[in-house]
Amino acid sequence: MYSDDDMLDAYDEESGEYDLYSDVDDEHSHGGEDDSDCILEEVVDDSITHGSQINYVVLKEEDIRKRQEDDIKQLSTVLSITNAEASVLLLHYRWNVSKLTDEWFADEEKVRRTVGVLEGRGGGSVVVGNHRKVKCGICFDKFRRKKIVPVVCGHTFCSTCWNGYITTAINDGSGCLMQKCPEPSCHVAIGRDLVEKVVSEEDLRKYDRYFLRSYIEESKKMKWCPAPGCEGAVDFSASGTGINYDVLCSCSHRFCWNCNEDAHSPVDCDMVSQWILKNSAEAENTTWILANSKACPKCKRPIEKNHGCMHMTCGQPCKHQFCWLCLGAWKDHGGRTGGFYACNKYEKDKKEGLYDDSEKKRQMAKSSLERYTHYYERWASNEKSRGKAFGDLQFLTEKIAKLSVVQCIPETQLTFITDAWLQIIECRRVLKWTYAYGYYLPESEREKRCFFEYVQGEAESGLERLHKCVETEAEVFQDAEERSELGFTAFREKLSNLTSVTKRHFETLVKALENGLSDVESQAACTKETESFKREIKSKETKSKKRRRER
Repeated sequence: MYSDDDMLDAYDEESGEYDLYSDVDDEHSHGGEDDSDCILEEVVDDSITHGSQINYVVLKEEDIRKRQEDDIKQLSTVLSITNAEASVLLLHYRWNVSKLTDEWFADEEKVRRTVGVLEGRGGGSVVVGNHRKVKCGICFDKFRRKKIVPVVCGHTFCSTCWNGYITTAINDGSGCLMQKCPEPSCHVAIGRDLVEKVVSEEDLRKYDRYFLRSYIEESKKMKWCPAPGCEGAVDFSASGTGINYDVLCSCSHRFCWNCNEDAHSPVDCDMVSQWILKNSAEAENTTWILANSKACPKCKRPIEKNHGCMHMTCGQPCKHQFCWLCLGAWKDHGGRTGGFYACNKYEKDKKEGLYDDSEKKRQMAKSSLERYTHYYERWASNEKSRGKAFGDLQFLTEKIAKLSVVQCIPETQLTFITDAWLQIIECRRVLKWTYAYGYYLPESEREKRCFFEYVQGEAESGLERLHKCVETEAEVFQDAEERSELGFTAFREKLSNLTSVTKRHFETLVKALENGLSDVESQAACTKETESFKREIKSKETKSKKRRRER
């Protein structure tokens, strides 16, 4: 909210309006030394809901692989085992190093036996006997020793059978990481060192892919980015209650780490789940049918009224003719009902309360559907506007380059335009989910609903002004034939101020929703005081104009 001094300074005596943007610091109007930061970093910095605290780290594929290799090497050193054995152990323990080491030092033999890592065979294989030929345990053919691939348990299988066995497992999915010796009675685990010897390079890449993904998928604090085609992951470190789970991946996709849906703060995951289910539920079709159709009095088939006349005719084979209002047979309509094409019987019976519960249910369903449609349309419209703004942002570099040439201004001093677009995208996301919040806000809590609609309206109004300014006024200077220094300076100040004020409005909105609209009473008092102050200023201004006219 604004103070009395702010309101006095912001009042324009000539126009009689309040300029709430003139007192905002021009914090984005000039490029600074950090203009080389990428747009993605600016999205994080400009987030309305994150504030200055970042509780997560975005990991690229090389970062994940390095962490994985570090864990393997660390475990190998601590337990004095090979990297292959450490990998098998970590896979079995879902990459939980602390749990593995605790159980290892408590009972090493039990861990080895459970996982299938035998002791004293460090290389992961054994040398077969001195026989010239050795029988394969799968195809039962005899092969020279160089054709046999030895394993730590001593069972012998030819390279062809090993290839078929492991390749089939790899093609079946990530279960190949937990494969055991082909001998049914043997539980020795198969490590990557053996896989590398017997499969093709293509299959080895698949195996390594599963191996890498297991590091994220088995973790309780790391998740893959759900954006299509993205190979990044997020390591989320925060815990406790009241945590903001919205994260931003390096691919610029913002999502909720907790439920994997698109970022939805300040709305919680349960509400988002209910809203998404409602948007796709078959029950909505039933509600629409109930609200917009009536059952034929004869065959009970639902019929939608698609013309203005009340004379309804059911389809084949029923062909029953009836009145849409009273559901009576059409042949009974005439002078007694107010005219052949009129029905005052319905209105009369309705006043007397003669209609049954089905009519009341239909009216309630219609009212409920209209309410849902109100919130859904605005939810969907803001999502569409956000998508459009995100698309415009992709072409912003080219537009800024052109604007820099026309206005003779370095691109580093035009970052305020990028800031505005990033703010629009974030605000559209927040505003979208406030409509889901509004739908589930009980009608009985009138004070909270009024307060919610007030702060939402203030935020939405500021956003629309910002969006219109950056969409229309920027193009005027971009397409200009000559430089307009004064005009562009005014535009820069206006857009920067609009960006700051819009961000402030949305921070107020988010804070209010996160607090459950608990500050409704103090805000109501403040709103009344502000409105009273506006009326006082307006009255003084009117008196001033009257005195000038008298002179």
